Amino acid sequence: MAKPNGHTASYTLPFEQPVIELEKQIALLEDRDDSRDFAEEIQKLRESRDGILDKIYKNLSPWDIVRVARHAKRPQSADYIQLMCRDFCELHGDRHFGDDPAMITGFGRIGPYKVMIIAHQKGRTTQEKITCHFGCAHPEGYRKALKKMKLAEKFGLPVVSLIDTPGAYPGVKAEERGQAEAIAVNLREMSRLRTPIVCVVIGEGGSGGALGIAVGDRVAMLEYSWYSVISPEGCAAILWKNANERTNSLAANALALTARENLANGLIDDVIREPIGGAHRDIPAITKAIQDWIVDRIRELKRSKPETLVQRRYEKLRRIGAVAWHPPDPGDEPPVDE
Repeated sequence: MAKPNGHTASYTLPFEQPVIELEKQIALLEDRDDSRDFAEEIQKLRESRDGILDKIYKNLSPWDIVRVARHAKRPQSADYIQLMCRDFCELHGDRHFGDDPAMITGFGRIGPYKVMIIAHQKGRTTQEKITCHFGCAHPEGYRKALKKMKLAEKFGLPVVSLIDTPGAYPGVKAEERGQAEAIAVNLREMSRLRTPIVCVVIGEGGSGGALGIAVGDRVAMLEYSWYSVISPEGCAAILWKNANERTNSLAANALALTARENLANGLIDDVIREPIGGAHRDIPAITKAIQDWIVDRIRELKRSKPETLVQRRYEKLRRIGAVAWHPPDPGDEPPVDE
């Protein structure tokens, strides 16, 4: 995991160029044997860095937010599970084909609650990324997730879903094993699961790959995550036949994929604020923010009966995309030519 508030200069996003030199100075002073003697100077440098980052991050474009969501040091599901959960016991396999490393499932405790955790996992090293298919789950991943959600329902445990995927795996073998059907079944079954479901988009929320574990009573996004029907590159390749910096940026603007836009459009319920400069700069702080949100929402949802949860979930889903239509006033209609 990335070191909180520490050495992040080794991977710097293009728009963070103004803080590179400050990051280097902070790192050099912190690595000195007599770093305590420079505590005041280090603090001033951190304040200057945070001020610049705050100004930059308040004005990020949608395409820049996508880049932050993909930051190499951004905490992943496994990091949050390690920091947030006690007594985590991972469960494997879908009892049909095999186990999918791109989908983590298991029992754990978050705050005072026993929960079932369902989460995408991208991998950190090159080998981990290859093993986890870069976070793109196969059908067995979604079937594994559903098996474990049904187990949670059986024992009356809330389901906690952490979403971080560019999309479901698009390979031929995945399609042969029923990729679309597996996601569709998850959508149906999650919509009527008789236990609380809370979902957090922690990085990327791409298309059906995200939706396959994202049907919840409460859905939140981290401030610098994205959630959309398609990635900006995919959209750009379709609309402009070419994905480059210009078309990717245009696509990101058109897709309304940021947390703020998803909240305004009624697709999510909350936005979880990130530390200055993104989640990777203060992992303990963002972990606490996610944990507090999950605990608060579970406490709220556990007050409702299972049948009430299902009915409210149904009504919530039916409201998505709804528009109001009012018939025009007859007096406003243009005259008809005779």
